[in-house]
Amino acid sequence: MKVSVIGCGYLGAVHAAAMVKLGHEVIGIDVDPAKIAKLAAGITPFFEPGLPELLVDGVESGRLRFSTDITDAAGATVHFIAVGTPQQHDSGSADLRFVDAAVDGLIPVLAAGDLVVGKSTVPVGTAAAIAARIDESGSGALLAWNPEFLREGFAVADTLTPDRIVYGVDDERATGVLDEVYAAALESGTPRIVTDFATAELVKTAANAFLATKISFINAMAEIAEVTGADVTTLADAIGHDARIGRKFLNAGIGFGGGCLPKDIRAFSARAEELGRAESVAFLREIDAINLRRRERVVDLAVELLGGSVFEKRIAVLGLTFKPDSDDVRDSPALDVAARLHGLGADVVATDPQGIENSRLRHPQLAYEPDLDEALRGADLVVLVTEWAEYRALAPERVGQLVASPRVIDGRNVLDPDAWKSVGFDYRGLGRR
Repeated sequence: MKVSVIGCGYLGAVHAAAMVKLGHEVIGIDVDPAKIAKLAAGITPFFEPGLPELLVDGVESGRLRFSTDITDAAGATVHFIAVGTPQQHDSGSADLRFVDAAVDGLIPVLAAGDLVVGKSTVPVGTAAAIAARIDESGSGALLAWNPEFLREGFAVADTLTPDRIVYGVDDERATGVLDEVYAAALESGTPRIVTDFATAELVKTAANAFLATKISFINAMAEIAEVTGADVTTLADAIGHDARIGRKFLNAGIGFGGGCLPKDIRAFSARAEELGRAESVAFLREIDAINLRRRERVVDLAVELLGGSVFEKRIAVLGLTFKPDSDDVRDSPALDVAARLHGLGADVVATDPQGIENSRLRHPQLAYEPDLDEALRGADLVVLVTEWAEYRALAPERVGQLVASPRVIDGRNVLDPDAWKSVGFDYRGLGRR
């Protein structure tokens, strides 16, 4: 099939390359000329494992092209909208300007029988409004809403072999077209859920709200554990054996970040308020508050470990991205902790395998060191805040030879406390004895 993907950021670039892998011919459209130039040359503008190879293969095959001109989408029969929906600056609501612009640009190139497919995460009710606009245009095109469930670091696999595919449609013809788009995944047994627009929109926001709730729940338990002497990691293991609960997303630490969970739960709260049902998701505001408190807790621990003040103390911050296997620092708890410590007068030296350049754009005042050993050298305190594999595997004996003082805060509870304590480190986890 001929496919267009409008918006070639993280979601769109991955989706475009994956569609070629699934056998389609794809044109990716974005308003950023620099981004398009990179993609057209087979260069990924961000870090995502597996994407560089997929992108190069698609471009070299001639079946993946990129353009800044949306009229180049003419002739495609399926048009995916994959633009961002950031949080508005003056509220928690989603900013739909880019979605609206994508629809405005697409309408003149649509032909009868074309299918516009929303991938962007939007407030419930958005799809119905877009469907009305497309219908009023007289183009004869249809709309479907097909939410994405990508995990950064696993986005390629999640697109090629998803754990479920959701169609929000109001015309059965749209279902047939999407079945052709996702034929390979459906033939492999991927569950397909066909529903209405509103439910499809809610599937994505409800999933993110649930995951955020689970993370903040265990972090709330960590707060209780810290004042009672309990161990939150053992607690999570114990309750995680209950099949109704499960162990995933029960890892206490400095909380969630990134470009999805924080802004999506805030947008969900804002939309519920607009619908007159603010009380239905009122708990999400506390989820957000718990999440932000964990960052403060790491800073408080640093102050405590350094005798009441971090002023002019050298602190090695290990990690800047919101999660490993990514270069994404949007709403990153790790970067936030580094910035807060710097604001208190600490001599912060931050390191990360992939996130330094993006962090420098947001916080140029911080000192960045790509070499892990150099970041650790002479440190009065080590703070691990992103659980990259190389940080999890650190040998406490080697770190002890590099630092000035053996103090470590394990902001992700991924280190072995006994191993670090056995070589003289003052170890602090979150919610751990």
